[in-house]
Amino acid sequence: MAAAMAAVGVTLNFNVGVLGHIDSGKTSLAKALSTTASTAAFDKNPQSRERGITLDLGFSSFTVPLPEHLSHTGYKRLQFTLVDCPGHASLIRTIIGGAQIIDLMMLVIDVTKGMQTQSAECLVIGQIACNKMVVVLNKTDLLPENKRQAAIERMTKKMQKTLENTKFHGCPIISVAAKPGGPEAPESETAQGISELIELLKSQAYLPRRDPSGPFLMAVDHCFSIKGQGTVMTGTILSGSVSLNDNVEIPALKVSKKVKSMQMFHQPVSSAMQGDRLGICVTQFDPKLLERGLVCTPDSLHTIHAAIISVNKIPYFKGSLHTKAKFHITLGHETVMGKVMFFSVPPPLHINQEEPTDHFDFGKEYLYQDSYITKDSGNADGPQGDELLPKEQWALLEFERPVTCPKLCLVIGSKLDTDIHSNTCRLAFHGVLLEGAEDKNYSETFLPKLKVFKMKHKEGQVERVNDDYSVIGRSLFKKETNIQLFVGLKVKLSTGEEGTIEGSFGQSGKFKIRIPNGLKPETKQALGGSSKKKTKASKGDTESTKEEESRADSQPVLIILAFKRYVFDPQKKMVQS
Repeated sequence: MAAAMAAVGVTLNFNVGVLGHIDSGKTSLAKALSTTASTAAFDKNPQSRERGITLDLGFSSFTVPLPEHLSHTGYKRLQFTLVDCPGHASLIRTIIGGAQIIDLMMLVIDVTKGMQTQSAECLVIGQIACNKMVVVLNKTDLLPENKRQAAIERMTKKMQKTLENTKFHGCPIISVAAKPGGPEAPESETAQGISELIELLKSQAYLPRRDPSGPFLMAVDHCFSIKGQGTVMTGTILSGSVSLNDNVEIPALKVSKKVKSMQMFHQPVSSAMQGDRLGICVTQFDPKLLERGLVCTPDSLHTIHAAIISVNKIPYFKGSLHTKAKFHITLGHETVMGKVMFFSVPPPLHINQEEPTDHFDFGKEYLYQDSYITKDSGNADGPQGDELLPKEQWALLEFERPVTCPKLCLVIGSKLDTDIHSNTCRLAFHGVLLEGAEDKNYSETFLPKLKVFKMKHKEGQVERVNDDYSVIGRSLFKKETNIQLFVGLKVKLSTGEEGTIEGSFGQSGKFKIRIPNGLKPETKQALGGSSKKKTKASKGDTESTKEEESRADSQPVLIILAFKRYVFDPQKKMVQS
């Protein structure tokens, strides 16, 4: 036992995410690289075997002597755990779910096809979730031998160009044939370029930052029973640490179990931490209840109906992100439909502000946006130019069903109903979950705390002068509007005077405005001194016609009413600063 413990203690685990388009040969590559297959490895799903497509995060590993540049770490061996991520769309969530523990991304490209829709999406997820990448050009055996080298060089250049504007520019690109002759070929066919790839991976390995603090969270990818022992859940620790005899919760089933024993790659251990591959044994639990899902410190996950996230648009997504639009929202290990509303700190306040990245400030006021603002979005009501772009934008997400997830987890919004063959990136935005609404009645308990406002702007006209200190206005309200609600609000005339709405005037939606500092003489003139009663037509039509003509020629005097209204204020009050 002690020897086994020591064996685990001297092995550094390094997680490599194997991503790529469907059929790029990821699983064959993982197979060629691996020696020890962990339980979940290589498509245990029968549906997947038939189609030859990976359906689950398969895991397998191989161990190599510790490379020279890691000799200072105190470890003796380096274990590469290959996280074989599914390539098809519906399973984008699997990749995102495991993203926080992937230390290096291996993007597998079919050399005969180059970048495809899903390889582009993998690249996007990689940029959000990972800092290091190697590109593997697979299936080189399919290139005619006499043109092989030239074709590989061409594709290498093409990939370098694709990566130029990403954080992976200049990353290593290597070519291999993981399964010469294709899936039907006999096992005796030797893979080509694999030992070079292993050397490359060794050179890219580093000591990952693992954090044992915080609540324990593990993504379970396989669950089975062992006679006389109990039920084993295998998975990868996404955060925190776990020890023997700890209580762990299976939040989806609302049950807690005690950890009876633990293993890492067939060796018993007494504790494990973030990034480790682990099997946990518990008793009296039916494995059929949990094929995959999350296990955590009791009560550390919350189930939420809505969330506030920090948000960034994914540049490859074509099209705008509109408030009220619906997206597939992936967070934790779930994907759920949700409606978005975008908002930001109003200009010019946002210019100098550094916003906290780990919580949301309910004390501030925020400006409602019709859509996410980018340089090119030209929001009609939004800011223009770089200096007016909000530094930080947020979104309120309202889910169609409650979601269980860790706090501060990665969130991705996508349009997964877009045609997979349409060759466009379906990932629209990403962000971090800052606040979750756990109350079912969140629209009454949570949303009113969120001070997001809309600027409202109404225009009417001065009908006539009432006296030197008041005018009668029209066209600002509909006939049926209750003008009483607007009494006391400040307005401005297009000629510069400021006034206050005093009340309605007659029945047809007209109203009276008090001008405390009096009307300017030129305003009275522009309004044709219309406080004078019109001359009777009988005294000769010419005069009154002239007066009307002169008023028709002069520009109407506008009344401008501006106020803000808080989106989630139950009273819908109008506020003027």
